[in-house]
Amino acid sequence: MTDTPHSPADPTAHQSGPASEHGMSRRQLLRHAGWFGSAVVLTVAGGEVVSHIAHDQDSTAAAAVAADANALRFVQVSDSHIGFGGPANTDVTGSFNQALEQINTLGFRPDFVMHTGDLTHLSTPAQFDQVQQMLGGVRTGRVFTVPGEHDSVGDAGRAYRQRFGAGTSGEGWYSFDTHGVHFIALVNTLSLEKLGHLGTDQINFVRRDVAGLKSDTPIVVFSHIPLFAMYPKWGWSTDDALQALALLKRFSSVTCLNGHVHQLFSRTEGNVTFHSATTTAYPLPAPGHGAAPTPQVLPAGQLKSALGIRSVTYRRGTAALAITDERLA
Repeated sequence: MTDTPHSPADPTAHQSGPASEHGMSRRQLLRHAGWFGSAVVLTVAGGEVVSHIAHDQDSTAAAAVAADANALRFVQVSDSHIGFGGPANTDVTGSFNQALEQINTLGFRPDFVMHTGDLTHLSTPAQFDQVQQMLGGVRTGRVFTVPGEHDSVGDAGRAYRQRFGAGTSGEGWYSFDTHGVHFIALVNTLSLEKLGHLGTDQINFVRRDVAGLKSDTPIVVFSHIPLFAMYPKWGWSTDDALQALALLKRFSSVTCLNGHVHQLFSRTEGNVTFHSATTTAYPLPAPGHGAAPTPQVLPAGQLKSALGIRSVTYRRGTAALAITDERLA
């Protein structure tokens, strides 16, 4: 089991830097920002997925994949929180718009863009209108989403599903295939007590969904809340995730991409590699730093260093996905 905290805990966080009162020191911020722009290469070897920051030879391999016109390329964004108002980011609409503009200038047209939840902050009709219109400006083949808990305020996600749930099953889960990869989009934000929750119906959906797939099919799973125990005390885990993941044990390559925690973090358990994404809205503290995961106010001019987007490239016939996290320019 390997953990790679991209915004690692800093034992001196409360002793250094002007931002320590907000739970993230200057040192933590610089370490966090240093991961952006690096390629995380996921390599299947001996049935295990190994993730590591790309060295020169890895970057060359990733570049070869990116240069392949037939390669799969998609982008993940997360936690735009349209409608949020607070000192941690007084213009979440502006930062989300900048993230979308950055997608449109990546130098390639993504096959799809996935938003991994908390599109809105309070699930209001105006907020859903705004984020839907903004996502409509992305130059891509398709836009996919999964809901966050902020997209289900007061109505168990009904308004979200009316806007973004066409063609989904149950309470919004679904799957699709492209470029030899099987994608599963899960909903673990509707039955929250302390942790995320999938439920029997959704786990049965996963069982049926993967039953006919060959074991060498690469699997990518999207969710809002992590499917691993990142920090259960703050609800950063899914209580029945192991039941769903057990159904994926026979596959040689499984990658889970989530939002919710507003920071980069990687973990490998057996054949599954988990990657938490950062946000386009505001950072949250590293696990256990502070009493609660509250929005962090960073020093002037440093907010964009904690925000960003993620691009993923995969070439059919290879055993690696190349993941690149980029901060807002």
